[in-house]
Amino acid sequence: MSAMAKEENALNLSQGFPDFGIDTQLIEYLHEGMINGHNQYAPMAGLPILRKQIASKTKKLHGRVYDVDDEITVVPGATLGIFAVISAVVKGGDEVIIFDPAYDSYQPSIELNGGIPIQIPLSFPDFSIDWNRVKNALSERTKLIIINSPHNPSGSILHQQDLDALRELVQDTKILILSDEVYEHIIFDGHKHISLAKDTGLSERTFITSSFGKTYHTTGWKMGYVLAPKHLTKVLREGYQFMAFSAHTPTQYAFAKMLEDESTYLNLGKFYQKKRDLFRELVKDSRFEILPTDGSYFQLLSFRNISQESDVDFAERLTRQHKLASIPISVFYKDNIDHKVLRFCFAKKNETLIKAAEILCQI
Repeated sequence: MSAMAKEENALNLSQGFPDFGIDTQLIEYLHEGMINGHNQYAPMAGLPILRKQIASKTKKLHGRVYDVDDEITVVPGATLGIFAVISAVVKGGDEVIIFDPAYDSYQPSIELNGGIPIQIPLSFPDFSIDWNRVKNALSERTKLIIINSPHNPSGSILHQQDLDALRELVQDTKILILSDEVYEHIIFDGHKHISLAKDTGLSERTFITSSFGKTYHTTGWKMGYVLAPKHLTKVLREGYQFMAFSAHTPTQYAFAKMLEDESTYLNLGKFYQKKRDLFRELVKDSRFEILPTDGSYFQLLSFRNISQESDVDFAERLTRQHKLASIPISVFYKDNIDHKVLRFCFAKKNETLIKAAEILCQI
């Protein structure tokens, strides 16, 4: 859809990336890192100064103390971290439970490692998990459950009752968990992100992935990290060392410096809520139906009152005829379930959102 947007000279609210600049202080830190000689291979686990900052942040926010040397691994992007985790623990014939609609790296990462994705649709329109369906899907071959909160593409979040249900399901098993928390700081309306790091019963079997790109508006820098207890981190690193070995060194230095100021991530939810609220206010009088979003930087809009086209066809027509690109939600489902819903990224300049809303209100 981004390629189509470029081809059609359309506004691009499809792919999830900001169209505004980044903090100039971060650029200065990056330059400082290069000037000061941080240009060679970082240790495989990541620069110690960055891992210390990650450990400090995690303790402050979630109360869980991850060991700087043995339980934190910096990786070139959370997507690679996800692949590394799956490669570390999933073998031929292992089943992995994921929830549709799902971030589109999960299924191929499972299949490339010989695993079998067991895809459970989330309830529509609130995109909640039916834990009875999960219970019925468990088998002796279930190796991993992947959860994602705040959720891409829907913007839904997990609540304490979800963690309670998950803990009850896995407590007497060897099932592992991968918790994709890349939007952890982008959460709205007074809700709190409930990381699996908070839960003693779950954290000991859980890999957590997070992303500096989402937090600092630098998706092109490809920098994230994986938190996991020592015995799981050991398994992760055995494979990861042959994938990338280490992540970009001066970028790690820059993020370590940025993390010294906790306001840079603690205020992120408020920053994006203003953009979400602006976009929703601008389209409220359109024929599109606004679905709830409690986190991430995506807003779902239903076009069921406008057209009965497939969401793929409608998204393409919206791009080509009306010059506004979005993502059809059916592509995030194994069975291409079509609820007549499109995903719009509101991590954009206000003027971009205003122009996009004008187009939507004219349809």
